[in-house]
Amino acid sequence: MSLTGVEAELAHKLTALKRKGMVKGREHIVVRVSPGFDGYGPRYYLQGQGNRAFLRMNSNSYLGLSTHPKVIAAEGRAAEVFGTGPGAVRFISGTYQAHIELEQALAGFHGREAAMIYSAAYTAVMGVLPQLITGRTLVISDALNHSSIINAIHLARPADKQIYVHADMVELADILRVNQGKFERVCVVTDGVFSMRGDHAPLVQIIELCQSHGSGYPQGVITIVDDSHGVGVLGVTGRGTEQETGAQADVLIATLGKAVGVNGGYICSSQKVIDYLRETSPFYIYSNPITPGEAAAALQALEIIDSQEGLSLLVRLRELTGQLRMGLKQLGFEILQHNHPIVPILIRDTEVTTAIVEHLFEQNILVTGLNFPVVPQGEQEIRLQVSASHTPRDIAYLLKALASFDCGGQ
Repeated sequence: MSLTGVEAELAHKLTALKRKGMVKGREHIVVRVSPGFDGYGPRYYLQGQGNRAFLRMNSNSYLGLSTHPKVIAAEGRAAEVFGTGPGAVRFISGTYQAHIELEQALAGFHGREAAMIYSAAYTAVMGVLPQLITGRTLVISDALNHSSIINAIHLARPADKQIYVHADMVELADILRVNQGKFERVCVVTDGVFSMRGDHAPLVQIIELCQSHGSGYPQGVITIVDDSHGVGVLGVTGRGTEQETGAQADVLIATLGKAVGVNGGYICSSQKVIDYLRETSPFYIYSNPITPGEAAAALQALEIIDSQEGLSLLVRLRELTGQLRMGLKQLGFEILQHNHPIVPILIRDTEVTTAIVEHLFEQNILVTGLNFPVVPQGEQEIRLQVSASHTPRDIAYLLKALASFDCGGQ
């Protein structure tokens, strides 16, 4: 079978993506990680860059647990006992003790009756939403929700979909009010923390609106939150946007691959919801779970988060984030006023954004630039992400590199 015709069409589509500025480009390949030294945090070595040691300011590992000795050791011990892979999907023979212990720990951590793990958070969103959305369901979604939510809604084929302006509670209330009596059920879906901005959803207001309008729909209004960027970061003890706001959604989806520092996704809800999803969610039923080693590592990471050490990491993370925000303000950069370690610098110009990313790379710093059409025109940004594995010297080094950028040359 020849791919010639297909390849020509794919090449044409790639060219179109390049013209629109939507290609991701060449991926940096990490070949080695070295621990911190002389007051600096870990450094990353890239293929083709020789001995250049890079400061990584675009990682989701907010607490630095992916390189924590206890987390690494827990994965190693489990791999020695159970092997490197589960060998089957859960219902055949792929459920291991570590999976069960992790699910029980996640449910307890979030104050829920039950939890179940998926191979990834994206998979969890794709596997959960279509099972809770029917042909008689109205779905209401925040305009800045993650790609996984957008694609999951598309896969679910609801009776109707309404999108409200980001965090606009007046519009959400209007949508809930005017649609009463038209649908059997409503699912209101939102990110907990919005990854392009670092702000969090107003969960208290969302849940209050859903409860006040629930009687207008026979099966009520369900709140679903994907808090992948919030868990382990926000809240007094790192329980995420729910703890930060003092509200609890009906269904919580999150990841093990960011602050927890491992791999995989999960959902927490009532026992009946979890029991139903185990029997109906194809992304759970027909996909291998995370490895027993990963589950053991995630369990160890969760124990660290829920300890005095975890509280110390949160304090450190917030201090470093504050240092970065203050330094950026002093340099005259425009930033968004939030308390999350996602710190976007609003550049508002594609060429300047690209130039700053390249300048920082030359200074051995890895950052992510977001240009139109990934973000709206005029909202081009550089997204910085702070980790507890960083040090004050790292932040000072970044700020010095930014200060040395020649804006006049652009």
